[in-house]
Amino acid sequence: MHNPRILTARQAADLIHDGDTVTVSSSSGLGCPDAVLAGIGERYRETRSPQDLTSIHSIASGDMWGIKGVDHLAQPGLLSRVVAGSYPSGPSSAEPPAIWKMIENNEVEAYNFPAGVMFQIHRAAGAKQPGVLSKVGLETFVDPRVGAGRMNTVTPDAFVRVQEIDDEEWLFYEAIVPDVAIIRATTADTNGNLTFEEEASPLGALDLAYAAHNNGGIVIAQVKYLAEGGSLSPQMVRVPGILVDAIVRAPDQLQTTQTEYDPAISGELRRPLSTLEPIAFSLEKIMARRAARELRFGETANIGFGVSALVPHVLVEEGMPKAVSWVIEQGAVGGVPLLDFVFGVSQNPDAIMQSADQFTLLQGGGFQHSLLSFLEIDQHGNVNVHSLPKRRHVTAGLGGFVDITSGAPAIVFVGSFTAGRRDILVDDGALQIRSDGAHTKLVAEVDSPTFSGKRALETGQRVIYVTERCVLELRPEGLTVVEIAPGVDLQRDILDRSEFPLHVAPDLPTMDVALFSPGPIGLSLDPMPEHPRIAAL
Repeated sequence: MHNPRILTARQAADLIHDGDTVTVSSSSGLGCPDAVLAGIGERYRETRSPQDLTSIHSIASGDMWGIKGVDHLAQPGLLSRVVAGSYPSGPSSAEPPAIWKMIENNEVEAYNFPAGVMFQIHRAAGAKQPGVLSKVGLETFVDPRVGAGRMNTVTPDAFVRVQEIDDEEWLFYEAIVPDVAIIRATTADTNGNLTFEEEASPLGALDLAYAAHNNGGIVIAQVKYLAEGGSLSPQMVRVPGILVDAIVRAPDQLQTTQTEYDPAISGELRRPLSTLEPIAFSLEKIMARRAARELRFGETANIGFGVSALVPHVLVEEGMPKAVSWVIEQGAVGGVPLLDFVFGVSQNPDAIMQSADQFTLLQGGGFQHSLLSFLEIDQHGNVNVHSLPKRRHVTAGLGGFVDITSGAPAIVFVGSFTAGRRDILVDDGALQIRSDGAHTKLVAEVDSPTFSGKRALETGQRVIYVTERCVLELRPEGLTVVEIAPGVDLQRDILDRSEFPLHVAPDLPTMDVALFSPGPIGLSLDPMPEHPRIAAL
């Protein structure tokens, strides 16, 4: 019978050798094995070992609200390379995470690849395949002809290359084989079997464990509870004990950042929707309402962090909480995705999938809409969501954005037209732009492309951009203003605030005045048509 060692976090750190590649299952403060990472940092401060680690994070490990994650490893000499789908992020007023300081100071090699691809390269490593062929990332920051996912000047061009098959271009991402996988669950039995009953998602724990175990590495599991061997239901075990080498019990591990335990986000009970805080009336709510009108009743849709995350809450307020099945990259299907530091989880989900399986749905376009935020838009319809000059630490990086936008049939980007201090009032159903932001978000060329407008036109994706003052659409002739907010001057507030010429739709309609009033807007959605085979019955 396999019996893993039960260790303290500091003892588990002794299992890691100089030069190891260590992969970590986490999504910011969700599912982060923070105690084990803290043990590694503690050991390095005591002994100056382990050194020269490569750390892999499919989604960010740690955040700026209390879970340190990768920052425990962000010590010169300990960490030599980090490969991540995203990085800790937070408000611009906060002290940047230590990992961002190392990246910006050229103290560590750093890559940012799509989160879904990051999960898939673990599957490839576990199956001893050379890597992953994908169209995800073509003509974006991760394409080696653009940036190769490199985050500073000391990072070499590695891990991704362009490959042509049957006259089609693909990106080939190399599998990265870990020596150590650090994962997290709720309960381990003494045989090493892991269950995730209080977790908001299993994330990538199983695939990371396969990648390490199948290549002669070790698997360290941090858990909250320890059970007698053989006492866990086999149907509940998500990671079998045959893969687990060491268990670290952390009885105070948080379910998410600042959430000790909420059974409504782990699917253990359904909480009344009346417990959700109402959204205050604001410019952001106006944009979310307009974005909601793009949806259809009965469809499956994805949202990202930011203004777009308000859309499910708009539907709740409009009495349509189940009109759309929401899918988010961390694994929740259905329910109401939550906001702010608990983004990535849903209240009352219908299902909780592994992240890798959720990305199969998202990359394959098995949904109808994605609603996402933006930092910059350029004349080609390209979007930058991961990089702002001199302010890189306030963004999380790519995350699942590139995976999602590569497959989404329709995309709604949601965000303000300008950045900086603004004075914009909503009065009597109209906007009054008394003073505008100093910086336009419609720039001639984005700082770094996270989304390719050219590819979207080639593949037939419908792309619109919802702002507080207008709605734009990506058309073959260029970005076109297709709606204008009441009270807004087309020339002064829109055309003159863009760094490039915008097209204007003939007979330009005004956005519905109901969007600009505090009360409910009487939202109704057209039904999603049935599959033709079903409709033919």
